[in-house]
Amino acid sequence: MSPSDLTGLPGSLPERPVPDSAAPAGGTTTALAEPVDRVRALWITGVVLVNLGINAAFFGPIQVLLGQQAIHFDEGQKEAILALVTGCGAAVSLVANPLFGAFSDRTASRFGRRVPWVLVGAVLGAAALVGLAGAPNVAVMAILWCLVQAGCNGAYAAVTAAIPDRVPVPQRGTVGGLAAMGQTVGILLGAVIASVVAGNFAAGYLVCAAALLAGVVLYLFKSDDTPLAPAARPPFSLAAFAKGFWVSPVKYPDFAWAWLTRLLVNIGNHMVTLYLLFFLKDAVHLEETQGIAPEFGVLILTGLYAVMVIITSVVGGALSDRMGKRKPLVIVSSAVIAVASLILGFAPTWAGAITGAVVLGIGFGAYLAVDFALITQVLPTALDRGRDLGVINVANSLPQVIAPLIAFPFVTYLGGYVSLYVAAAVIGLLGAVFVVKIRGVA
Repeated sequence: MSPSDLTGLPGSLPERPVPDSAAPAGGTTTALAEPVDRVRALWITGVVLVNLGINAAFFGPIQVLLGQQAIHFDEGQKEAILALVTGCGAAVSLVANPLFGAFSDRTASRFGRRVPWVLVGAVLGAAALVGLAGAPNVAVMAILWCLVQAGCNGAYAAVTAAIPDRVPVPQRGTVGGLAAMGQTVGILLGAVIASVVAGNFAAGYLVCAAALLAGVVLYLFKSDDTPLAPAARPPFSLAAFAKGFWVSPVKYPDFAWAWLTRLLVNIGNHMVTLYLLFFLKDAVHLEETQGIAPEFGVLILTGLYAVMVIITSVVGGALSDRMGKRKPLVIVSSAVIAVASLILGFAPTWAGAITGAVVLGIGFGAYLAVDFALITQVLPTALDRGRDLGVINVANSLPQVIAPLIAFPFVTYLGGYVSLYVAAAVIGLLGAVFVVKIRGVA
């Protein structure tokens, strides 16, 4: 890729804008045209594998490897080290996803808009993971993890925007469900990698880097990414570029309601899972009643949850395509998530925890697939799909910060786990209610 392939990025010469719907004479497909041809299984497989590789590279470190490395540096300060490193990485992810999405929107490469950033993001993320294997101190560890977050978020922003670029509306639920399946399998793969290396965090980072690079190969060669015509880009202005990350809720109310809905449902979901280890230990008394270590209990529940997410994300996405409707399934799946919270709150037993995990997986899997398809239908413009989906993805990241702030007082001062899970259910149900406000999607 030559420098001229990225014309239109910050600092490049301005180009004359054209309408989103502009297309050459003869009906030739353009990068900004609404897709009408169904995508094939090979393309879908490429997208699924990218999602799988990115999530393996994320969650192997987050679940185990970063913690092991923190112990290696200073066991007495391992909690503080882990909080510092993951907190810095989370801050980078909030910025990187919409930023790289916006960069990909403006990229005029002969390989297309999204492919260069999938490649750049994967290479950056993999290189930083390799660097983590030999990080000499906590400061370098934190910097490299931030680079992993930047690279993986860049690749994720690009491949996510490729779905509304290429997939027609009647197929988006199916593809969104399969992408969600890839994400969940990637999380499980990350856990497997971390378990297999058995304490050798350096080897774990290397395997995660390999998984990330392997995951993008098929997409890079089979993306069929349509290049953006230089004339289709508006002139670049730094002020306008920065201002574009604010999507007016007055001008685009459906987008605003979709963002708020996703934020609330994700806050509720994070509140359910945040204190799961402590819930099994202190409320279920798992070790005393069942002879199962709480840590192993979390693994069992996570596995059950993941299996149900994989199943219902695929089924729910396909069902929404068949129905031609998104909102009813988003509302139902949000309500199912709320029911799972109530089961945990009012049945603090091992059987109740298992039931709650299964119900939560059923609801959240369907929600992931169908809500993604809905969101792709309320994006303001074709030119800014990557940026706007990046803004939507902030609603996935912010709950990691907000949920602990809400959950802590409930657990500590306001009634314990019953009040925590009731609050999580109420917040999730508010998400279901606000879906009704979206007018442009059935």
